[in-house]
Amino acid sequence: MSDTSKKITRREFLSRSSKLAALFVGSASAALSAREAMGNPSYSNAAMKFGLVTYLWGKDWELPQLIRNCQKAGVYGVELRVDHAHGVSPKLNSRERAEVRMRFQHSPVELVGFGTNYAFHYKDKKELELNLREAKEYVRLSHELGGGGVKVKPNALPEGVPVDQTIKQIGDSLNDLGEYANGYGQEIRVEVHGRETSRLPIMKRIFDHVNQPGVGVCWNCNDVDLEGKGLEYNFNLVKNDLSQAVHIRELGMSDYPYQQLFNLFAAMNYKGWILLEARTNPGDRIKALEDQRELFEEMLSKAHASSKA
Repeated sequence: MSDTSKKITRREFLSRSSKLAALFVGSASAALSAREAMGNPSYSNAAMKFGLVTYLWGKDWELPQLIRNCQKAGVYGVELRVDHAHGVSPKLNSRERAEVRMRFQHSPVELVGFGTNYAFHYKDKKELELNLREAKEYVRLSHELGGGGVKVKPNALPEGVPVDQTIKQIGDSLNDLGEYANGYGQEIRVEVHGRETSRLPIMKRIFDHVNQPGVGVCWNCNDVDLEGKGLEYNFNLVKNDLSQAVHIRELGMSDYPYQQLFNLFAAMNYKGWILLEARTNPGDRIKALEDQRELFEEMLSKAHASSKA
């Protein structure tokens, strides 16, 4: 599918998914008013919004504490990593699911989606089928709880298998999962991850096989983004396929060119969540999260200024 036609169908998908979510959790205007009333500035038509992946900084926070701590830090979106202390998984019964859904609906914090480790590079067909089947369980869960999507990944190019064969298998699996997720108004977010598969030219080749509009690239801020012809070239390989949620690491703590990345997001008028997947262990995580949000806002302001220059 051409970049142009794919972009159009992604726009249509995003419109449909928003409508499905609104039907499930109530009227869109009511949800908007509720979050505005609770002080969630991410609903003030901001194109890029700052959120948290609970990978390390939120891994031991139970759900009420997670929501409370994010609100204290002024962070209003979370991607829940599975198997963490929040305990939100397909194992929940209907009463427990309703409770989780209500906690998010009655807070200013949005459930952006789920971060899973399901991958589709496996040589073992049973392993591949298991990953697809369980990923679909999270698609249904995210829909039921009012989330927007599920993060998956390619994770390797197995030895002894032709690269083109693995790339096609991953693409075909993403089409299978994406078609299923489309019925629930959910986006499949493919994290740029894994040995070899974290290289953007490889991700581009995977997405050459993807024809489902609800499947997007979850940028992941890896060092290999700077290889070859550099960040802008590699970014442009996948920018038309970016998902509604991308990952960053701690701002101001590495040589990764985050300001350049934010400038690229602003130049394309990216609309979505910029989610912090932190790797450090600060003593005061709430304060650290607040500091990261402030850095994000500063860089975003510079990026918007640059795009208007």
